[in-house]
Amino acid sequence: MNTTIGLVCPLDGKSLAAAGSRLECVGGHTYEIVNSVPRLVEEKDHYSASFGLQWRTYRKTQLDSHTGERFSYERARRCLGERIWEELHGPAPFHVLEVGCGAGRFTEVLLRSPCAHVFSVDASDAVEAHRLNFPRNDRLHVFQADVARLPFRPHQFDLVFCLGVVQHTRWPEKTIGNLYRQVRPGGALVLDHYRLGIRRFTKFGTMALRPLVKRLPPEAALRFTRMLVRVLLPLHRAVRKAPPLDVVLSRISPLLTYFRRHPELSDELQREWALLDTHDALTPRYSRCRSASRIERILRSLGAVDVQVALGGNGVEARCRRPAPAFAD
Repeated sequence: MNTTIGLVCPLDGKSLAAAGSRLECVGGHTYEIVNSVPRLVEEKDHYSASFGLQWRTYRKTQLDSHTGERFSYERARRCLGERIWEELHGPAPFHVLEVGCGAGRFTEVLLRSPCAHVFSVDASDAVEAHRLNFPRNDRLHVFQADVARLPFRPHQFDLVFCLGVVQHTRWPEKTIGNLYRQVRPGGALVLDHYRLGIRRFTKFGTMALRPLVKRLPPEAALRFTRMLVRVLLPLHRAVRKAPPLDVVLSRISPLLTYFRRHPELSDELQREWALLDTHDALTPRYSRCRSASRIERILRSLGAVDVQVALGGNGVEARCRRPAPAFAD
């Protein structure tokens, strides 16, 4: 494997190097490379297992190239902000660590920059869906690895980009610290997180079902969410133009639907997004919430500068920088 980023063993932090179809560290640990993807997660019952099945099943659903819309592009650009966006699209090589790549909805956006070298990581076997969506090239490197044990030397990346992930990890504060550790001096970290809002407490169907569904085996949970969509989506479609009924149904039903928010989507895409996002809401083992002020405190406690935190998207969107080194005259 030829990368410009130094790799380390996630178990002991020692250098990793390619050895045929494996990666080996000087400490004796070995990791298989399967379908061109190094596999550095050994835990069989990993908390991300439901996401692996989710993205293998709905591997194209959120890609802008599939929907013909710009949902992923607009979300990524908003979270990055104009300054980082311009740096990403500058003339110099720009190294991006994308953590929690899933099937690659944001990988597609990041790779639009001709100078971006993207290192995409996911803890689950969603990397299989990612591999099918994006053929190998010199600017894209994919790893199956846990954010708690990333296989990279610290302080190497111009941008660490992590959307839709931190809230689903065991300890979000530690996860943010692990992400920040990968940012080079002067580089940027971009992330988002769920926040505790009134809508979370009034989505009664989700609150009632999630404690049960998240404990099902992934395949059973997928079948269950498909059944929910098959039964309830026609009801949501029927009341989409009657706001009072739509509000009541959306509180009772566990489905996440987009008839009113995105009426431009075709019936098939409405169904695909309902399937995906309902599964995404009901099945994760962890679904944490943090306030905007808490996210800001975490980033500042790490020593970050240019901290910007705002409400938006799934809750809280944040970006910051690792201080650049001071050079004496």
